[in-house]
Amino acid sequence: MSTEPRINDRIRVPEVRLVGPNGEQVGIVSIGDALKLAQESDLDLVEVAATARPPVCKLMDYGKFKYESAMKAREARRNQAHTIIKEIKLRPKIDPHDYETKKGHVVRFLKAGDKVKVTIMFRGREQSRPELGFRLLQRLAEDVTELGFVESQPKQDGRNMIMVIGPHKKKAEAKAEKAAAKAQRASDSESESESESVEPESAPAE
Repeated sequence: MSTEPRINDRIRVPEVRLVGPNGEQVGIVSIGDALKLAQESDLDLVEVAATARPPVCKLMDYGKFKYESAMKAREARRNQAHTIIKEIKLRPKIDPHDYETKKGHVVRFLKAGDKVKVTIMFRGREQSRPELGFRLLQRLAEDVTELGFVESQPKQDGRNMIMVIGPHKKKAEAKAEKAAAKAQRASDSESESESESVEPESAPAE
């Protein structure tokens, strides 16, 4: 079935509720009068609500409307960024330096709008102490709470314990902010270069 709306003489109803080109309500008119108004205005009569009684039709430039709709759809697809799941692996008895390094990776991923799958790997006797991994995951979640939230609570998966942290910012927002920051840095750098190129005036000789 076609998803295209009916236009002009393809609209086969005795009367329609007509909307003007600027959104103004004209009222219920016969299809003949509506088509005549469309012809006089050099516009198309487009059925915008076929299930209404009577159907709602609008006067518009249908070719221009289709073009603008296609451009908006393309822009939306271009801006739609797919969320990527990054993975970080930790040991239950991780040392403080390694923990800070791993946390830094999580922070970077969340700032970029990516989800992070955090995996605690248990080895040997560590498997009998799952609370160590649980506390570590809780600590990490609290440390990055400004950037992300726990999307999937810690759960045991064989020898591992897994938790997923989702970003507060969407991928598209993160990309836009990154681009804006880059542009600002370039602008600041350009301003500094210009100020350095201006030589101070020499004092007049006495």
